[in-house]
Amino acid sequence: MFTLRPMTKDLLIPILALQHVPKIGATTAKKLIAYCGSAEAVFKEKKSNLLKIDGIGSITIEGLFDKNNFEEAEKELQFINDNNLGYSYFTDTNYPERLKHCIDGPILLFQKGNINIKNKRIISIVGTRKITTSGVAFCERLIEELSTYNPVIVSGFAYGTDITAHKAAVKNNLQTIGCLAHGLNQVYPKVHKKYMGAIEKHGGFFTDFWSSDSFDRKNFLKRNRIIAGLSEATIVIESAEKGGSLVTADIANSYNRDVFAVPGRTTDSQSIGCNNLIKANQAHLLSNPIDIPYLLNWQLEDLKKPITQKKLFIDLESDEKLIYNYLRDNDKQLLDNIATNCNLPSYKLAGLLLNMELKGVVRPLPGKWFEAI
Repeated sequence: MFTLRPMTKDLLIPILALQHVPKIGATTAKKLIAYCGSAEAVFKEKKSNLLKIDGIGSITIEGLFDKNNFEEAEKELQFINDNNLGYSYFTDTNYPERLKHCIDGPILLFQKGNINIKNKRIISIVGTRKITTSGVAFCERLIEELSTYNPVIVSGFAYGTDITAHKAAVKNNLQTIGCLAHGLNQVYPKVHKKYMGAIEKHGGFFTDFWSSDSFDRKNFLKRNRIIAGLSEATIVIESAEKGGSLVTADIANSYNRDVFAVPGRTTDSQSIGCNNLIKANQAHLLSNPIDIPYLLNWQLEDLKKPITQKKLFIDLESDEKLIYNYLRDNDKQLLDNIATNCNLPSYKLAGLLLNMELKGVVRPLPGKWFEAI
């Protein structure tokens, strides 16, 4: 569990300031800290001594002596305090253990929610934003069948595969973590804001971006190293020939983590990436959920979570039962049709459908269509 205030302001401000310096990424920052002894000491060290460090040049550290770094650090600390956010330094005991072994892992990681990953099995699930119906079905089945092992499900909170994985984790009462490509003052995509409460209740969000960082698509590639670094295995559900999920798989391989890919037909555009990973021996072929615990050597007898029989019936409210029965009897239906035939106002129906989606009894489809599961 993250400690919300693990260090004093005097210690945190230099760390934030170092994180803010342009051209000094996590790897270089760790090198400077190792040489000087602390983030605070980096700013007090003579430039001539810093230049003696292997791989450190004058261009790299030219922004180190800008007082603006400390001014911006003060502002970000105020944002952290005002929003009661959690954070951990890369040497803290509450910093994610597997991420400690990644040379480019963030020096300071921010979090929101109820995350507890100490001694947990953690897997990352990634894939295309244009996930197919069969991809959704496999992802949901995978998480449902793995729920006995109580894993933490990590993904990127994006469209398609990511949000499918998060919702399936919530449905199966598993902890889930969304790794964000922006500060914790933003929500992207905005349409996923409705899922944030459930995810924070069942886990939360990680990021190393500041509230002042501008939104940039290249941030997603930087974010992917956290997705890969947190977990013992990365699973690619579907991917086109090129895509961010393949970058995440490549990063996971560079960290010597297991990578799994779900195969598909050679004619399916959203399976090309997965098929190529398998063909190049960059991923295990994943055809059955049981492959995961088998290849990762998960043992049931070690589990603290009792094995319980899956509930055959989900508890639904009266209006939810009305909606479910209508969809069950009429296949997929448009939102407006559901509202009309169930005699429910649209504003109320939207909330009911979201609850039912999280309970795993309805599935949203493109174009405001819904179907019973």
